[in-house]
Amino acid sequence: MICFVIALDGEAAPVLANMQDTAREDIYGKKVYSGKLCGDEVRVLVCGVGKVNAACAAMLAIDRFKADAIINIGTAGALNRSMEIGGIYPVSHAAQYDFDLKQINGTDIGVLNEFSERWLPLACTGEGGKKVATGDRFNDDRADFFMLRDDFCADLRDIECGAAAQVCAHAKVPLYAFKVVSDVAGSGSTTEQYCDNIALCYKNIERDICGIYAAVLQNLKG
Repeated sequence: MICFVIALDGEAAPVLANMQDTAREDIYGKKVYSGKLCGDEVRVLVCGVGKVNAACAAMLAIDRFKADAIINIGTAGALNRSMEIGGIYPVSHAAQYDFDLKQINGTDIGVLNEFSERWLPLACTGEGGKKVATGDRFNDDRADFFMLRDDFCADLRDIECGAAAQVCAHAKVPLYAFKVVSDVAGSGSTTEQYCDNIALCYKNIERDICGIYAAVLQNLKG
């Protein structure tokens, strides 16, 4: 079974709109929807915002529902202007830019204690996968922007993907992530952009989710 791990109700709604025979239960404070997508039984776990929530939902999907793969889909901020507002991009790698053990281990920011590299590879449905930097903050801080652009060389930033990637790496369950661009750094307030563009982002997820799901199935089959 494939399980979706999605932060917000608004981000989950476009997926649910494409499902049939949908039912809901609450497990450990997480909304869990069951139903059929493209004729297949799936689960959609609405985890809430943040890395801990994403990690908890990923572990729940793996342990309770025996997920064969997890799909994380939601909005993200672009770090360069070549990316399109409302565009949906597959993710090839994820890192946690607010994880820092440099003073203890001498490792670069983003290198988790149990890994030797900052970037964790994800399953990816094609060429041109993007790098997502994950941290528990949403801001316009220029220091963060320069770190993510110049040190991490990240394409996108979000608040969940890197944590789900850490759980899936340990469990050896493939994680597929798709991020829809809600705002672009350097193009004005990210908060204002997010509010202005969120309806478009949700519309595009609803339009493309069946194609995304089909691409994941094809990738899993090899």
